[in-house]
Amino acid sequence: MEKNIEVSLLFDFYGELLKPSGRQAVNLYYNEDLSLSEIADQTGITRQGVRDSIKRCEQQLFDFEEKLGLFKRFRELENGLEKISATAQEILDCSTDNNIKRLADEIKRTAGKLKE
Repeated sequence: MEKNIEVSLLFDFYGELLKPSGRQAVNLYYNEDLSLSEIADQTGITRQGVRDSIKRCEQQLFDFEEKLGLFKRFRELENGLEKISATAQEILDCSTDNNIKRLADEIKRTAGKLKE
């Protein structure tokens, strides 16, 4: 996975654990796509200070994921729900029993709701 996307996703999971100034810098850089200079102008700190803050926060985000593993677990659950939905669809496609079709449809709907 590309680093920018990974940091942005980790930020979604762990951003609230960062200091407010670092959280703002990371959000502006990764989610709002501002340059270091633009962030420096907005926040009143030097470009180098912005860069240092972002790098420090990136490392914290990766450390949080290494210790807590919430994003990894989220991806595993999402993949599992996709497999459940696909299997339920296969059952719907090949079954002629209306009761089995109803149950498979319910499984598919429930998996879809959990993915939302």
